[in-house]
Amino acid sequence: MEPKTPIEFLEKELPARFKPEKTEGVDVTVQLNIEGPQGGKWVATIRDKKLSVTKGTDPSPVLALTMKDNDFMDLINKKISAEKAFFTGKIQFKGNITLALKLRDAGFF
Repeated sequence: MEPKTPIEFLEKELPARFKPEKTEGVDVTVQLNIEGPQGGKWVATIRDKKLSVTKGTDPSPVLALTMKDNDFMDLINKKISAEKAFFTGKIQFKGNITLALKLRDAGFF
């Protein structure tokens, strides 16, 4: 079943989708800024092949993603690719693109 809101994805679906075996050597803090009525701010951390997601902000994340809530849901529900979201301006991204692609392979989006 597709998650309906960012919080439902981040708290329930992401932990189930997460593929720790794809995060060998990854140590990253990701700031997620989701704008809109279903939005919010979350920090996702991957360290030692473990994922944690908390509400709030991190002062110095390795990656930062900003999206509208409906675009975020399209991304995680595979209605738009991460590349298309980036190239059409639906996602604002700061940080290492190679690391972001590793996160995609790990089931992050």
